[in-house]
This record gives sequence, C-alpha cells and structure tokens, in this order.
Amino acid sequence: MSAPSARGPGPDWAAPWLQDDRVAGLALQQHLRAGLTVAAALNRLAAALPADRQPALQGQVLRFVPQAALPPGEGYEAFIARTATVPTRDHWHDALNGLVWLRWPALKVRLNALHQAGLDEAPAAVRPGERQRGALRDALTLFDENGAWLEAPPALCEALRARDWPRLFIALRPLWAEARLQVVGHALMEKLMQPRKPICAHVLLRDPLSLGAADWAGKPFAPLPVLGVPGWWAGNADPAFYADPAVFRPPRPSTGLQCG
Repeated sequence: MSAPSARGPGPDWAAPWLQDDRVAGLALQQHLRAGLTVAAALNRLAAALPADRQPALQGQVLRFVPQAALPPGEGYEAFIARTATVPTRDHWHDALNGLVWLRWPALKVRLNALHQAGLDEAPAAVRPGERQRGALRDALTLFDENGAWLEAPPALCEALRARDWPRLFIALRPLWAEARLQVVGHALMEKLMQPRKPICAHVLLRDPLSLGAADWAGKPFAPLPVLGVPGWWAGNADPAFYADPAVFRPPRPSTGLQCG
C-alpha cells in the first residue's frame, strides 16, 4: 500500500500522540497547502528554528532534498551521513519523518551514526554494494519506524515488561497521570492517521540516547498497544476494552514482540 499523499488530508494534529508535533505539523501543512514540496516545507520550518536547535550532521546544517537526489545504488542512511541531506518524498510518511528530525535531531543523528557502524561491521551480502542488516540495524529501523519512549513510574514499567495488561491499564491507571509516552517512529505516526485498536509500538523504557550499539542489538523494546493508553482513545475508559486477547496478548517470550 502506498503512503498517503501530503496533498491529501493530514493527521489530526489535536490527537494526544501528536501533542509535541502539533505546532510544527500545522505550520508544515500550511506550507504544503501553499504549494511547497514536503522537502521545501521542512526546510522552511528548519530555517525558522533557533540556531542551536537546527539539525546538524558532522558540522553541516541538515537539509531535506527530493528523493531523486539519492543516487542509484547508494543506501539511504549512507547518503544522509555523507551529504547531511535527507531524501524526502511528497507523502505523509516522509513528512512525519521530517518532523521527527526537527524535534529529535540528536536522536536521529545518533541512529544514523549507529546505522553506519552497523554497515561497517556487517558482512557483505549476496548482491554487490549491499550488506546484511544484522541485529543492530534491524533494531534501529524498528525504533525509527515504529518506536516510542515511555517515561513512567517504575510500577508501570514493570507491568508493561510483564505484559500484565489489567495491572498496567486498570489497577495502575491513576499512575498514567505521571507518565509521558512520546511517539518517535514516523511509520507509527502514519498508522495512527487511521487509528485502530491493534496498532502497537516498540517502546523503550530508557532514554534512547543512553543506549549503545550492544543495547540496541538486544532489541530492548516492550510491546504497547498505544490506543490502550489512558486518554489516548475514548473507548478505553471501559475496562472491557482491554478484554481482547487478540490485541492485549499474554507474554510469549519465545516469539518476541507481537504488534499489530
């Protein structure tokens, strides 16, 4: 399925999962309606940021360029590292990725550097010029596309690790007032343009900037059906919302994450 065009309806910027992107998102959409490409609109937003908040890579101010700037055969992450430019298509998947670059520049730069380290260490793949992805790069991609970061009281984190959904969402519900779930993955943001109950995030319970390559390679994620978060979906005010084993599944350690 192709990504929705940035010329079409945009995200619901009032949604709780977009609270940190609301102002920039509305400005981006205004630029798009004025006829700018996604790359040009993101560059306009970046230029309006204070100098100390503008994304930079290896001393160069990062900019967004049309997808056609990516040479055939060159990897996406390698191109970003070499040129300090992000190839960008005119649809919401890439527009949302750009917003994450503007809000989390240090994290995106860190992920790019770790991708490069993974490429340098990976064995050559079957096709010339490519390398096997490996555990590190696989985990980085999962988080970049579908990740979120939860800062929460220890009891909530423990319940999430145990996938004890009744405790996490019902017994400990008042503690969510002290928690903050920040959506980082742009594919996750895109999926939430059409919210559905099974949408699940790969959640970190530690600051992603504190993780080294070995930490990432271990895929330190917990699965979280995000529409179960109190205040994120009206239907979850009813405890029966969580009595759905197809979404709120018991842990099965041998199978890893079970995200819809």
